[in-house]
Amino acid sequence: MLSKINAWIEQRWPVQEMWKIATEEDIPGGASYAYVFGSATLFLFLLQIVTGVWQLFYYVPTTDHAYQSLSFLRISVPFGWLIHGLHYWGATAMVILLAAHLARVYIWGAYKKPRELTWLIGVLLLLFTMAMSFTGAALPWDEAGYWATEVGTSIAGTTPMIGSLAEDILRGGAKMGQLTLSRFFILHVAILPAILLAVIAIHIVAFRQNGSVGPWEESKRKRVGSFWPDQIFKDAFVFSVILLVLIGLAAFFAPPFTGAADAIDTTFQPKPEWNFLFLYQAIKAFQGQWEPVGTIGIPTVAFLVLLTLPFFDRRPERNPFKRPVAMIVGFVVAAGVITLTITGYYSRPGANQNEANPSVSMVTVSKKDAPDPPPPAKVVAPLTAAQKAGAKQGEQLFTSMGCSACHTVNGVGGHVGPDLSGEGLAGHPVSWLTTQIQNPKSHDPKTVMPPFTMLSSQQVGYLVDYLMSLRSKATPPTAVATTAGATSGKTASPAPVDTGRVIQLPSEVGVPGAATNMIGNPAHGKKLFDANCVSCHGADGKGGVPNPGSFLGVVPALNPVRSEVFSKDPEEFAENLDRFMENGAVPPGQNPEKHMASMSMIGYGKTQALTQQEISNIIAYIMQLNGVNRDMIRHPGIAPKTFFFLVLGIFAVLWIILGTMRLVSTQGKTRTSNDQASESNK
Repeated sequence: MLSKINAWIEQRWPVQEMWKIATEEDIPGGASYAYVFGSATLFLFLLQIVTGVWQLFYYVPTTDHAYQSLSFLRISVPFGWLIHGLHYWGATAMVILLAAHLARVYIWGAYKKPRELTWLIGVLLLLFTMAMSFTGAALPWDEAGYWATEVGTSIAGTTPMIGSLAEDILRGGAKMGQLTLSRFFILHVAILPAILLAVIAIHIVAFRQNGSVGPWEESKRKRVGSFWPDQIFKDAFVFSVILLVLIGLAAFFAPPFTGAADAIDTTFQPKPEWNFLFLYQAIKAFQGQWEPVGTIGIPTVAFLVLLTLPFFDRRPERNPFKRPVAMIVGFVVAAGVITLTITGYYSRPGANQNEANPSVSMVTVSKKDAPDPPPPAKVVAPLTAAQKAGAKQGEQLFTSMGCSACHTVNGVGGHVGPDLSGEGLAGHPVSWLTTQIQNPKSHDPKTVMPPFTMLSSQQVGYLVDYLMSLRSKATPPTAVATTAGATSGKTASPAPVDTGRVIQLPSEVGVPGAATNMIGNPAHGKKLFDANCVSCHGADGKGGVPNPGSFLGVVPALNPVRSEVFSKDPEEFAENLDRFMENGAVPPGQNPEKHMASMSMIGYGKTQALTQQEISNIIAYIMQLNGVNRDMIRHPGIAPKTFFFLVLGIFAVLWIILGTMRLVSTQGKTRTSNDQASESNK
């Protein structure tokens, strides 16, 4: 039956003939592990296609769902962590192996006549592989991918004459957004893979036209090996090792959750993908009008040199020991790329960058996105009698609203916002102060100060009068009430804990916001925590900051967090924390309308003082402090580490079986050859 089916197929498609064409190849010098880089790269490309298509069943290519859909795949879909991990680490391995393959061809001199076309196509493969890496970074629409794309498209924008057009085409407009993601998605999953498949096919045909170059020593070339099964056995062994390593990386070093993309979050350090870091670091040497030299000139020249190498080096000599100039140049280039990559990894973005505002660094964010400069200083006129009366009302408002939790006046208060004492606000006119109170984000989109829209225009005027009064003279510290009475100029000691009162539970604070559904980045969350939360909750959330007027006497610690807030379930814990982050909280035992003597927590979500993405990062950090991973895998299929050791055992058994079969086959061939030699001698 099978023979009839085989005959039927052979009449319509030459399967056996195609198999012979694919496998019957003589290898000068015999099979070698030095020849596996090209086939290993092809194996990884096929693995990328399989895992990439698998991810498309869950991935949603929109700016509001891309990160969440990929997060769902990784933590809630059985073996989703494996599929994404293989794709993530496979992309890295593909670039490394392709570079190693290029280096091997260079050292062996395999680019020389008559293999020039094979080399040219190989260089194009490198270019398109880098393009695949670049476009793929944007698809998660996380912080790392967003800023890597921002940097890359900004580099394209430095191209002379057509820079603005190139940047607009890549982004789909002047700014990063949905059109950017859509274009990179189409490029990554359709256009570039199709081009790569076609170029790979041409590369293989060109390679088979002239065959393997073999060793550079003529004596070693006399021994000829076969592609099947000698070289294929070595290739298959390397494929299995690569797959095992990728599974190990996915199990033990899962791709990081860097948080959802947030264009106005300037605390994230923008950098391109690792394989572009050498270029990123090199262009820092070129500033101003010389910037296009680093961004466009050097990469273009390097690509053209690689492309035309066979036409410059026409000597037939392939022995690397007899090509000292080529070897020295190759070594210097490789060392330079590796050094620049490592330096770029540890460096800060941009040589002239303000560390507090990465958005104004070289080729990252457009200058039009930078905050407005402060207004010029103006002479402040003395306050009128009406303004002095208003300043007294404003001082009471300043105290009752808890402004001292963030701002310092005469050495008393928090340090999140600027010191308002003396000339702290010098240079800002009344109109600027009014807008700052009602809509602070109009001055700085990244500010954590909430808009106080609930205040009447008269109350805003009182606050402005108070702030203006602080310029001319230092006002006495506002009296701070304590459980023992009132003091002036000194911070009261924490009141004893009133264990008879019930602490407000998370469910009573309010509903959680969108940040509950986002998996944040704890490392980035620490930076945001230090910038916004430390002044009240203490370093590393350990608390101890006095909060006179509250029955606890101190701001609640977050490390460890209170038992009624804590949960081992990541989703429940995140929801409990987000209720506070979204809605704010009043110190336990205080009337929301009358908490003049103590600090209250603002609702960072409701007031939009922080974006939902920033809140999710802070939540991830607080959870990490309490020993709970926000990105814990809920449905692994098989636990990652257990799965790795299971696969390792299966591979070990297969290696032993195949190795034994290969050894027996080799010994059988040797005996047959010896017997034939003996017969011929007789």
